[in-house]
Amino acid sequence: MSESGKQTANIAATERAEQIIARCRELAFCTEVAGETTRTFLAPSMHRVHALLGGWMRAAGMQVRVDAVGNIRGVLPAAASGAPRLLIGSHLDTVANAGAFDGVLGVVIGVALAEEIAGQSSASTGPGMPFAIEVIGFSEEEGVRFAKPFLGSLALIGELDAETLTRTDADGTSVVDAIRSFGLDPAALPAAVVDQSAFAYLEFHIEQGPVLESEGLALGVADAIAGQTRMQVTFTGHANHAGTTPMGPLRHDALAATAEWIVEVERHAGATPGLVATVGKIEVPSAAGNVIPGACIATLDVRHAQDAVRQAAAKHYLDCANRTATSRGVTAAHSASLDQAAVPMDPALTSLLVDAVACATNQPARVITSGAGHDAMIVARRVPAAMLFLRSPGGLSHHPGETVLTGDVEAALATGVEFLRRLRDDRAMIERIAARTSPRKRDLHA
Repeated sequence: MSESGKQTANIAATERAEQIIARCRELAFCTEVAGETTRTFLAPSMHRVHALLGGWMRAAGMQVRVDAVGNIRGVLPAAASGAPRLLIGSHLDTVANAGAFDGVLGVVIGVALAEEIAGQSSASTGPGMPFAIEVIGFSEEEGVRFAKPFLGSLALIGELDAETLTRTDADGTSVVDAIRSFGLDPAALPAAVVDQSAFAYLEFHIEQGPVLESEGLALGVADAIAGQTRMQVTFTGHANHAGTTPMGPLRHDALAATAEWIVEVERHAGATPGLVATVGKIEVPSAAGNVIPGACIATLDVRHAQDAVRQAAAKHYLDCANRTATSRGVTAAHSASLDQAAVPMDPALTSLLVDAVACATNQPARVITSGAGHDAMIVARRVPAAMLFLRSPGGLSHHPGETVLTGDVEAALATGVEFLRRLRDDRAMIERIAARTSPRKRDLHA
């Protein structure tokens, strides 16, 4: 290609990236709270999101529908009928007062890739693809409205159970009522389950952390989504007068015991590669400045890509809590709220994505473990999955200041095109990946 041709191509790539960013910012105005971006499961503002995304999908030649849980789904047909299907998706809901890119960016990039395939079935992608592409905008991932995350992707894999459908929000509205109020039919939920032709899932997402930026990298490839242990630890001592109780064994200070334990939580995590552990909240009931704390309640969040390491760390922290309590004349008790296994991404798809990043950016791909949960961890129960992260400037997410860089979006789109090209050219890989689809999925469609 001539220099002028390269320059024209570079300008066009930048314009496409700018369009993706502009679309995300346009969707950010679809909100249930004026002046900020707040969009929970099947809020009225989601109708406008569907209208915008549906319009872009149809313009790209996609067949569009909204399923019974409110996922919007656009399918770009393959060159031949009966072909396998690649899923590309992320979520459309937000936390309260969110940014414009968490979740939504992955859906908009998926639509942009469909536009690339539809509009450039020549040099970059060839004369049509041997697989269909289905872009999915999941209606719910954050768990804000019903204190239950992943409603959209759980419906996709057929695991949106009866108990979940009866959950109620702060106004007493159940999930099934919310579905009806949005104009959808809960009886049609079986039709939301992933098509049996789906062989792979790809998700684009902002990193939501500082690692890529700290290393000066635009993109990262997830090898796994970390497992999580969450619990509450309560230290119980004896409240007493702060002035008349001397320091030493006559004091039974629950807060001091908690503080000693928190230091060990941080120390042990820092000494264990890949482990993150956080005491995010402490509460001292009946606290007063002149009273020795008689009780202290602390949360604990432990995450690691290897479940054995995470579980060993959780045990270490509980043992430490008991030792600390005994040495200070208090007691320690705990209750667990989450024990979520780590979810590895598919090795073949991950390797393909690593190679695509290197080819598209001329930089080695950074392999990174996701400490946050994503729809990919749910979809991976049925369909082999891979994830590409984009740098988060300032490590900022779940915040109005959340943003992305134009060059990073450009690199992500180029990586996506390269990923599709490599997948297109290796039909044996498609067959191998499809053959490894879980027996649970096959049973689902039996």
